[in-house]
Amino acid sequence: MHRESIQLSTATREVLVDITPQVRAVVERSDIQNGLVNVYAQGATAAIMIQENWDDSVQTDVVELLRKLIPRGVWRHDAQDGNGDSHLKAGLIGPSESIPLIDGQLGLSTWQNIFLCELDGPRQTRQVICTILGE
Repeated sequence: MHRESIQLSTATREVLVDITPQVRAVVERSDIQNGLVNVYAQGATAAIMIQENWDDSVQTDVVELLRKLIPRGVWRHDAQDGNGDSHLKAGLIGPSESIPLIDGQLGLSTWQNIFLCELDGPRQTRQVICTILGE
């Protein structure tokens, strides 16, 4: 097993941040060739998503869809800290993804990348835990 934390900052309230290069670097340092890579976002208002990487339109569409499905400012939790929608969006997407590790490479297709979904930014520090299990 190998585990590392990836730390990053975000500049806007809602954005998908491509973390594939950082995850690939963790895989390389692990010396594990075959197994599973689990990518987990720490924090109740962040999530992990595997999505198309060809251009920014899909990431923008994801953010716009979430805004339409879960609008801001209408949830009970907003009375506490104004981010009820962020918690619901993060719960809908989920905190983690698992990717097969095949011959030392992430088992992503040509058009897939791994994204941190920032849903309550901007944040100076977001932490993503990358755990690799295998041989």
